[in-house]
Amino acid sequence: RVQVVESGGGSVQSGGSLRLTCAASGYTYSDYCMGWFRQAPGKEREAVAGIYTAGSRTAYADSVKGRFTISRDHAKNTLYLQMNGLKLEDTAMYYCALGTHYSDYELSDPRAYNYWGQGTQVTVSS
Repeated sequence: RVQVVESGGGSVQSGGSLRLTCAASGYTYSDYCMGWFRQAPGKEREAVAGIYTAGSRTAYADSVKGRFTISRDHAKNTLYLQMNGLKLEDTAMYYCALGTHYSDYELSDPRAYNYWGQGTQVTVSS
């Protein structure tokens, strides 16, 4: 069965860096896209970054552009999110998402994804 598992979260001081990793397994066909979303307490889930499998086109939330980088190792079926210059407002639970089939939805739309991980906590302190 398809599984999506995040790791790499933790606590870091403002201005610091973290790299999140997402391992996807349980399927052998080519998927369509992968992405990162986050949800802070009391707030709605928001898209952070996404990447298409074909062509590797990426998309970022305005709030993380220039600070975060999404990348993928196709051989390992692993997704990464390099987070630099972390800010207090980046504190949230970060979720990895996998879209296994084509859809008309943008990378920022949760409906583009059909498998989700359990999340990894990122806490930024001053």
